Formats: sequence, C-alpha cells, structure tokens
Amino acid sequence: MNTPIRGLASVVIALFLAAAGPLASIATATEGTTIVYAPESEATFKQQLDAKKIESVVINKRLRSMRITLKDGSHVLAKYPKKQSEAAIAELRAKGVAVTVLSSAQAKKDAGKGKSAHHKIRYIVGGVLIVVILLVIAVLLFNRRRRRD
Repeated sequence: MNTPIRGLASVVIALFLAAAGPLASIATATEGTTIVYAPESEATFKQQLDAKKIESVVINKRLRSMRITLKDGSHVLAKYPKKQSEAAIAELRAKGVAVTVLSSAQAKKDAGKGKSAHHKIRYIVGGVLIVVILLVIAVLLFNRRRRRD
C-alpha cells in the first residue's frame, strides 16, 4: 500500500511544480518591466520645462497626456488642456526636448492597457486555485487510504 501512496504523492508534487513554474515566471516578468508614472500638475511641468529638467516626452493625443522622462531618470505624467497639443509640442521642441507623438493605433492600444492586466490576474488566480484543489484531493485520498489500513 505504501507504493501507491508514494506514486500519488509524487504525481501531485509534479503537478504542483509544473503549475507553479510558469506562474512564477509570469509574475516576475511583469514586475520588472512596468514603469510607474507619477502624476504632475501643469504648473510643475512648466517649472521643469523652464529649468530644462525634461529629457523626452511621449504625447498621447487620444488621452491628452504627456509621459515625461526627466534627466534624473524619473518618470511623470502630465495632462494638457483640450486642443492644446500643437502648442505643447511647439513649446517642447522650442526648449530642445525630444518629442514623440503616438500614432492613432498606438494611442488606442495605450488607452486600453488598463483592462488587460485585470484578466491576466484572473488567469493566475485560477491556476493557483486549481493547484490548491488538486492538493486538497490528494490529501483526502491519502488520509482515506491510511484510515483503511
């Protein structure tokens, strides 16, 4: 009777390790590449622009946002008023800042980024839940066979 229990335990451990490996790699892959942009007011943006602290700016006209990379390496997010994108671009280029304007396809993709992460978390949680259910079943079978003997 000892051999079937060992076999069952080894199968459960193998399933657990097989499920845990990809989940861990997904979690570490998503953590390292995310840049967090701190929100910033328009007045602070103007001060940084005048002080020449801005290295580059990526403008999303769809969201009316500017993702700003400062010369010290930090990242901030500023918004501009409606119909002021061309004025903002001209002002940035006049100060010698590298400006990138996203195309409409890139802007749409950037606007929809917030929803996809939620679904990814659901799949990870679902995988972990399946592993936990398999472990509970294995423990119940193990205890049932042990009580029989």
